[in-house]
Amino acid sequence: MFARTAASVAVIFTLAVFDGAAAQTANQPPDTMAARVEACTPCHGNKGEGTSDVYFPRLAGKPAGYLYNQLLAFRSGRRKYPPMNYLLEFLPDPYLEAMAEYFAGEHPPLPQPAPSEVSKEVLAQGELLATSGDASRNIPACVSCHGPALAGMQPGIPGLLGLRAAYISAQLGAWRYGTRTAKSPDCMQVVAGHLTEADVTAVAAWLATRPAPANPAPAPKGTYALPFGCGSQPN
Repeated sequence: MFARTAASVAVIFTLAVFDGAAAQTANQPPDTMAARVEACTPCHGNKGEGTSDVYFPRLAGKPAGYLYNQLLAFRSGRRKYPPMNYLLEFLPDPYLEAMAEYFAGEHPPLPQPAPSEVSKEVLAQGELLATSGDASRNIPACVSCHGPALAGMQPGIPGLLGLRAAYISAQLGAWRYGTRTAKSPDCMQVVAGHLTEADVTAVAAWLATRPAPANPAPAPKGTYALPFGCGSQPN
């Protein structure tokens, strides 16, 4: 009798443990990168498409090498934004690489451009600088590095599509004043240093009006030659 009772208790205990473990497993999120980057989604969108906040950029579809470089910069403190610095502080390189690959592989549709608030004359100046540059002031065209479709190039040049004017303006300003830097030679800091405030306003406004191209994917590495060396884009 005692043996049967002990055996029954053991079976009940085993089933209880099994059921508890099963319930715990059922309540846990799936161990996927999509689940792991949920901390990114309130600011950058469920698939990295961006949100209504104009200062948080779209991540989806950008070259993985570019995204990885930015994650490294936030982790090291070279790029300063406390929430990002805190979230990434103790994450190892392979984890950051996996995060970059995840968002690079997401391709939600680009948003419709918002109507611009600047004049036609300002937009025309922005288009001129973005597509032709200004050789007299050593300003290369945006398209000479970011591509004819402004979709970027693998592995380290980002596309400029799907971004708001306020964000673009803020980043150009950060490069102009040295609060955002990249690997040497820091080509963007050099370019931005030649821009005036009016140039920044015009370029940011025009870029924000660009519709999605037929193929918004970054160009393969080596598709076109850069006008100068850039530390973020290995040869």
